[in-house]
Amino acid sequence: MSQELKDWQAQRHAELSGPDSWLGMQGLFWLEPGENRVGSSENCRVQLPSGPAHLGDLIWAGELLSWQPLAGSARELQTDRSGQPSAVDHENLSFFIVDREGRLAARVRDRDWAARQPFAGLSYFPAAAEWAIEAEWQVLAPPLSMEVPNVTGELKTVLVSHKAVFNVAGQYVELLPMSVGEHEVFFVFRDRTSGKETYGAGRFLKVLPAVDGKIRLDFNHAYNPPCAFTPFATCPLPPPENWLPFAVPAGEMKPGA
Repeated sequence: MSQELKDWQAQRHAELSGPDSWLGMQGLFWLEPGENRVGSSENCRVQLPSGPAHLGDLIWAGELLSWQPLAGSARELQTDRSGQPSAVDHENLSFFIVDREGRLAARVRDRDWAARQPFAGLSYFPAAAEWAIEAEWQVLAPPLSMEVPNVTGELKTVLVSHKAVFNVAGQYVELLPMSVGEHEVFFVFRDRTSGKETYGAGRFLKVLPAVDGKIRLDFNHAYNPPCAFTPFATCPLPPPENWLPFAVPAGEMKPGA
């Protein structure tokens, strides 16, 4: 195993075992325009697992979202639409707002989660050089408009301008990216290990951008989506075009494997 792959696996472990891990998520609560009560009471739209019956209110007015605690001054909150969202902390609890195609939801996290159940770690297939594949990066003309579902059943329209094309054991394969950025290209895929050795809803893969019409797909870096660790994530699902007709025994295995 290369040092680069060892470092990546160590980073994954640190991310999932830390206080801000997906394993610490305690709830996902969809907001309504207007006032949204936050607290441990049953009549709160955002229900905290502990703390005051009424901690404060999230106020959604048009494009603005603000937090009004019962004790203290109001402040405007940023969602995750354009980067790191604003967090509201109370003792061991923290919550922040996610924007999903104009719908807002509060994600509640317990930052002390590991004290109750420490992270058991991840399992991986043995590193395999044959699963670091150099693919052709071909232009789609015209671009493809693709409806991508997430685990909640909602659809997001993705405009795809390129595809990765490669061969495995004589089989011609195409993978469509979910997003193409300046620093990385993001794929969501399924294969014949899905639901067996790996997470049933598929896996994620991030790679460096293409160079000179080639893109390197290193499936040793395939990893579980957040929804493999918590029901409070809204992960995209692989489109049918990205259902590979063979097993990819590389990268992360399903949690607990």
